[in-house]
Amino acid sequence: MNSKEYFSLKFENDELIFLDQTKLPNEEIYCKTNGYERVAEAIEKLEVRGAPLIGIAAAYALALSIKDSKKKKVDIIFTKAYERLKNTRPTAVNLFYALNEVKKVFDKNKTKDNLYKIILDKAIEIHKDDINKCDSIGKNGLEIFPKKSVVLTHCNTGKLATGGDGTAFNVIKQAYKNKLIDHVYTDETRPLLQGSRLTAFELEKERIPFSVLTDSSASSLFSSSKIDLVIVGADRIAANGDTANKIGTYNLAVLCYYHNKPFYIAAPSTTIDRNITSGEEIKIEFRKSEELLELNGNKFINKKFETYTPAFDVTPSKLIMGIITEKKVYQYPYKFSNE
Repeated sequence: MNSKEYFSLKFENDELIFLDQTKLPNEEIYCKTNGYERVAEAIEKLEVRGAPLIGIAAAYALALSIKDSKKKKVDIIFTKAYERLKNTRPTAVNLFYALNEVKKVFDKNKTKDNLYKIILDKAIEIHKDDINKCDSIGKNGLEIFPKKSVVLTHCNTGKLATGGDGTAFNVIKQAYKNKLIDHVYTDETRPLLQGSRLTAFELEKERIPFSVLTDSSASSLFSSSKIDLVIVGADRIAANGDTANKIGTYNLAVLCYYHNKPFYIAAPSTTIDRNITSGEEIKIEFRKSEELLELNGNKFINKKFETYTPAFDVTPSKLIMGIITEKKVYQYPYKFSNE
């Protein structure tokens, strides 16, 4: 199967079709739904994941929520769906951006007969906008490569995480096409293995040479001088550039700082939260202990230990050499509140 034959989600015949990412890479199973509750569950269970993608999925879910609603109940139903989706995952700002954009349209048009079409059109617009942003991020990111490089990435930031071809992954993809990347290393990304399951899946589809390593092997990679730069995605960026991303990202930024290697973030401008001044204000999601103590439903630790399971960490902006968006590559110090 080539890179054109899989997709993260699409909307057809009044149904949202999405790839269940918890089954990858062993099975490619697509699910269909015409209800917002199933979408909310998919986001919570990480069947649909990636900051931009969960925003897109939530936008479509709001449209589905009012499809067959009577006018006198549409306000109640929409609000219920909005609150349910808003509470699925707290860290990724793209989710709240998409929900609020759709809510603005709903509030202006809720008495109209063609409300479903109006809301659906807004969801489609958000989806298309992300596709365009991904394209621009990929192109803008080419400027960070002064020579042919070996790159390390973390978690998953490709087609599986966005509406388009990805953020950090698309920079890697475009750089490889332009002969600016020789090899890619991807961390496994414990505990849910988004690197070894998903990024490796996408790198293989694109036929980009890669190696998978344990998260704890990254320091060995740096000390062996095998890495030229690190590029990852983001779930929320504060006005000062502090960045929340998948747990383990901060480790890589510290390694880059110590070994004098550049560390980059790639994300759409919708990931920048100008309402918070620093990373201290970012709410970090904690996952269930089972995700650490079990694998595919099988317990490999018999005792019920206490666990520490943050889904994200926050990298201080001073460790980030550049933030690649669809607009340009920003450089430290970051002052997004002034834009």
